[in-house]
Amino acid sequence: MIPVCRLEDLPEGEAIRIDTEPPIAVFHAEGEFYAIDDTCTHQDASLSEGWVENCQVECPLHAASFDLRTGAPSCPPARRPVRTHRVEIVDGVIHVRVATPAPAVAVVAVPMAVAAQVASVPVAVAVEGGAV
Repeated sequence: MIPVCRLEDLPEGEAIRIDTEPPIAVFHAEGEFYAIDDTCTHQDASLSEGWVENCQVECPLHAASFDLRTGAPSCPPARRPVRTHRVEIVDGVIHVRVATPAPAVAVVAVPMAVAAQVASVPVAVAVEGGAV
C-alpha cells in the first residue's frame, strides 16, 4: 500500500497526484475517496488537474469524463477506461493499494471463410536430420 496523505489534507472536490509508474490520482468526491490512473486514455493529460463533480472527473485537455468509481469513460473523446485502485484509510491516512495490471491479450478477428481455409491447409514440419 502507498501512503498518500492525511484525510484533512485532501478536501472535498480536490485531487492529489501520486508519482508512481504510471501516475495515480486520488480524489475526494461526495464524501468518499477514489483512486484511478492519472493519465487520460484519450490523450496524455493529468486527470488530477481536471474538474470533479458527481463522482466524475473531466479531463482538462479535451473534456473527456471518467467515472471515479469504475474508471469508465462517460463521454467522448475517451473510449477506454482508466484503471481503478483500492483506497484504504489507516489511522487517518489515505493509502492506495495499486491494482495489478490486466494481462495484455491481443484479440484478432478472423472472418469465418478465412478461418476455414486456414484450418484445411496441410502443414509439413521438417527437423534437422529428417522429416517428421
